Amino acid sequence: MPAVFSSLPVALRRFLLLALGFYALWFFGYERGLAPDGRLDEFLSANITAASAAALRVAGFDTSVHGLDPYLLLLNSQPVVHVGHPCNGLVLYALFAGFVLAFPGPWQRKLWFIPLGMVVIYGINVVRIAALALNHLYSADTVEFNHHYTFTFVVYGFIFLLWMLWARRLAGPAAEALRA
Repeated sequence: MPAVFSSLPVALRRFLLLALGFYALWFFGYERGLAPDGRLDEFLSANITAASAAALRVAGFDTSVHGLDPYLLLLNSQPVVHVGHPCNGLVLYALFAGFVLAFPGPWQRKLWFIPLGMVVIYGINVVRIAALALNHLYSADTVEFNHHYTFTFVVYGFIFLLWMLWARRLAGPAAEALRA
């Protein structure tokens, strides 16, 4: 083991090793198994598209999902957002869950915080897709910038806040060693 790694506090080494292990699990489980199959991504992309259309309908907009393309959101019968598989939120759920699992803390809290965090991330993603649709309607020339920068910053900002909530408030005394 490199001297730098062995000089780190035990709790930090544990976190880094677990994070590396979860990354390997993700790589071999998803990238080599689930992604080539495609069904999970197809389901999530179609679901987030339908949920975003429903949210916009509740807000009073004329929206639907294209009959032949379950990933295409229509606003006023015009195509506005196509939800690609990288935007369906799966990577965000895995990133969030991996951090919470690797970070010290009581399992009883992890068992409710991880699903709750995923629901929050899902909701943020629904709002993001709906906002991109409205962005396309009202200012189409800014969609690319907002998609790649503004909304990415907002979504990762929310995930960071969830992590901070976990690390500072919910992880408990087991996390003190990492904070010191």
